[in-house]
Amino acid sequence: MNRKTLVLPAVVGLLAPVLAACGGSDSGSDGGNAIKVGTTDTFSATKAAPAPLDPAYAYDVGTWNILRQTVQTLMIQPKGEGDPVPEAAQSCGFTDSGNERYACTLRDGLKFANGDKITAADVKYSIDRARAIKADSGVSALLNTIDTVETQGDNKVIFHLKTADATFPYKLSTPVAGIVNPDDYEKNKLRDGFDVDGSGPYTLSTDVKNDAIVTATFTKNPNYKGTLKVNNSKVQMVSYTDAAAMGTALDKGDIDVMTRTMSPDQIQKLSVSTSDSEDLVEMSGLEIRYLAFNTDAKSVKDKAVRQAMAQLINRGELVSKVYGTQAEPLYSLVPASITGHSNAFFNKYGDPSTAKAKALLTGANITTPVKLTLHYTTDHYGSATAKEFKILQQQLNDSGLFDVSIQGTKWDKFVPAERKGQYDVWGMGWFPDFPDADNYLAPFLDTDNFLKLPYKNSRIINTLIPDSRREADRLAAGSDLTTIQDIVADDVPIIPLWQGKQYVAARDNVTGTAYALNSSSTLQLWELGRGVSG
Repeated sequence: MNRKTLVLPAVVGLLAPVLAACGGSDSGSDGGNAIKVGTTDTFSATKAAPAPLDPAYAYDVGTWNILRQTVQTLMIQPKGEGDPVPEAAQSCGFTDSGNERYACTLRDGLKFANGDKITAADVKYSIDRARAIKADSGVSALLNTIDTVETQGDNKVIFHLKTADATFPYKLSTPVAGIVNPDDYEKNKLRDGFDVDGSGPYTLSTDVKNDAIVTATFTKNPNYKGTLKVNNSKVQMVSYTDAAAMGTALDKGDIDVMTRTMSPDQIQKLSVSTSDSEDLVEMSGLEIRYLAFNTDAKSVKDKAVRQAMAQLINRGELVSKVYGTQAEPLYSLVPASITGHSNAFFNKYGDPSTAKAKALLTGANITTPVKLTLHYTTDHYGSATAKEFKILQQQLNDSGLFDVSIQGTKWDKFVPAERKGQYDVWGMGWFPDFPDADNYLAPFLDTDNFLKLPYKNSRIINTLIPDSRREADRLAAGSDLTTIQDIVADDVPIIPLWQGKQYVAARDNVTGTAYALNSSSTLQLWELGRGVSG
């Protein structure tokens, strides 16, 4: 077939018609051999993080994409986007008018992969365990509106919330709310290593070298009972050191699918290729990149320093030089396609201006140039990250107001250092837990924020976030959400940089690639199959 690029909008009403020409997951079969998927994600067990795949600990897109295949949740985000729907549950819903009592009835016949029956007590155990362990990854904050978990018989679970939370159904679709077997997961201790046991569509086995997963094999779980149609019997995920090695593997046929993270150059090359053996699928994405600040650090403690940086950074230049059409400038923590977004940073600072930045620093009696180090990770977000930080360095230094150096660190050392407060300024990415504005604000600004930011704004924490969660109609929450974004633009604990698209490349005999990722970057391996894709 001819080479093609599919552009898939993250809008439910538009999604299905676009995919009709691509061949659905119903076409073809897996042919009895594993579909091989490449990734540059690394999965390491270290002294600082010995339990990377425990649902009570895991909190990055790579590890979550393993757990979403293997650990079942009460709710799930549907194939065509939209509000979450029951998965391990037969039904779920708020049972009061104030969105403070949420009840779920389990699907009949649920079993763990080993055949053990799943009961409401297992659901309660799993969620109470994650809340009690309260791992330093910060993932348990997704469950912080829960007051108590109650069971009624073997099949009913009732969540009593501390305060109204219209986003709670989304939170029950995230891996931290995954159902685990008490026989495999101790109550007050994380499970070290790479073993995962659940009731999801696949079981997991791993090939591990030097305390890192080389190959993860997902085998169809015969005891799975849920809403997902599994279109293959086995998928192998192979971890590569870089995008170039992954691309070579696709070209040679060693893998069938290439996922995150491809380099901008690879994506550009594939987008204009006339090859009839590989397809590139472009999808709307909700990934963002940003700079975060340790606002207690001497170098950036004064708000004027952070504001001056916000005034100088040229997002348009940054995106065009590094990512081209694969990303867009972002002027808020909330992406432009999410209800509640506002261009708060552009409204506050306008176009980049050295004169305005100088006035901010002069007005605060800040001696220039301000000496800073920007930290970034070298191996988690793709090879373009280093180039991105060189441009940020140049933009700040060219103003004469800053003396910036940059420092790259591998992910397994970068994360522990960031959590211990060893960095004054550092760059990170965010892939949403669920597609709602709350998930771009609360994880960064609430009391138990996952970055361990010292920045605390009592109005945001005590009033604006709780009030916004009371609104089941997310449009009605817009005023509170906009106010939060305006406060962030003024206080600058974080500077948003850009919002990216996402891509999958595949051999032409693989079907289902259009659904292989959803807008939250959730990998949906069950959608992949063998056949003619178009």
